[in-house]
Amino acid sequence: MTAYKDFKPLTFHDATKRFAEGSDTPRAYLERCLETVAAREPVVKAFTAINEAGARSAADESAARWKAGKPLSPIDGMPLAIKDLLETKDMPTQMGCEAFKGNFPKRDNAAVWALRQAGAVILAKAVTAELGGSHPGATTNPFDATRTPGGSSSGSAAAVGANMVPAAIGTQVAGSIIRPAAYCGNYALKPTQGGINRGERQATSQSTHGPHANSLQDMWQVAIEIARRAGGDRGEVGLMGPSTLPAAVKPDRLVVLETEGWVEVDDATKAAFDGVLKQLRDAGVELIRRKDHPWVEALEKSIANGRSVCGGVTGWENRWGQRGIVDNNPAGVSERAKATLAKAETMSLDDYRMALLARENAQRMHATVAPLADAGITLACPGPAPVWAGDVPGQPLAPRPTGDFVFNAPSSMLFAPVVTLPLMSVGGLPVGLQLMGQQHEDARMTGLARWFDETLKRVSA
Repeated sequence: MTAYKDFKPLTFHDATKRFAEGSDTPRAYLERCLETVAAREPVVKAFTAINEAGARSAADESAARWKAGKPLSPIDGMPLAIKDLLETKDMPTQMGCEAFKGNFPKRDNAAVWALRQAGAVILAKAVTAELGGSHPGATTNPFDATRTPGGSSSGSAAAVGANMVPAAIGTQVAGSIIRPAAYCGNYALKPTQGGINRGERQATSQSTHGPHANSLQDMWQVAIEIARRAGGDRGEVGLMGPSTLPAAVKPDRLVVLETEGWVEVDDATKAAFDGVLKQLRDAGVELIRRKDHPWVEALEKSIANGRSVCGGVTGWENRWGQRGIVDNNPAGVSERAKATLAKAETMSLDDYRMALLARENAQRMHATVAPLADAGITLACPGPAPVWAGDVPGQPLAPRPTGDFVFNAPSSMLFAPVVTLPLMSVGGLPVGLQLMGQQHEDARMTGLARWFDETLKRVSA
């Protein structure tokens, strides 16, 4: 297992020059990934299925295109893992749930279709927490196998953190892209709501697709190649921005958000975050906190129940579908998922309406603070990934075995774009921070993130 301080990330964007020159090929790149998979997958357990034959065939086709000087896109030949909530025509889609064991629709999700159109090599399906919820799969953290990789995009984040693939696709309703990325040392984009076409995954109003990657270049390239081909959700304008990584943008002012999670952050993580903030101040960036402006205080108050709002909205919207799954196959659904469903079924329509009103109020407040700063900055998780040894028989179920989404709920309920950066380590483990913008500022957040990445040093505590 690689110590985080010694981690040398696997990236793809720098390989394409070698492809064009003929000193490397997509097939050779894939074979190196497969060697890493063979070495690390027995412990990391990131995948539910691997299509080696299909990947090799796709890599050979990509190699021919590069040799002819006609790649389909800058990600032509990139090996990718796809979260097992999303349909793939060549591998089963079992959603981390026994009730879907053997489920094989043999069609591609819109984003997967777009990736194939761009020449990407779809290598594997990545473990998801059951039905995209909180019941964990078998995946372990790539930097400490006793710890969770986060969820629900567990396998996507861990596969990237383990250098088995340079990028992967995850999904988020409340915190399922950003938190695991933060725990596994990834860069990740949770787009503006509706920014990437969800295809068949339209059940909930907060669900989004987004890439995990080992570099900002690969992260942005994957996202924009999907958007250019499949667009956003129906009725949405989709992710917008340049065809390559946005230029670095130095912020003048940033709003430092505490959120409801601040009281749960350990001292070492607070110290690491303070180290990042000090670098920003030293670079001439003005930092605005809740005590500095009444609008920031109002925003903090509007997102102070983010976990509850996200849980209420998602619980209500999922309950009819999950009730059907449980009724059809009670033994195929975990007790944790059944408990979540039971809680949702106690809700009234007015409860759901109140959650929607709270979300709408928070979005208005977020728009109000836009003139104050270039972005919001906060932690992407409350600290290093927690240890997870499994539920204890006879004891109550652990409420959040894949970690706490408290720092991720705000951007989800605000429909706001977020980029996570691996700029901190605590106790030798990765801890991410996130930049949050106004809706449709995905490219701008990526440009700000690039400035962070090129200017700031990682802080250890």
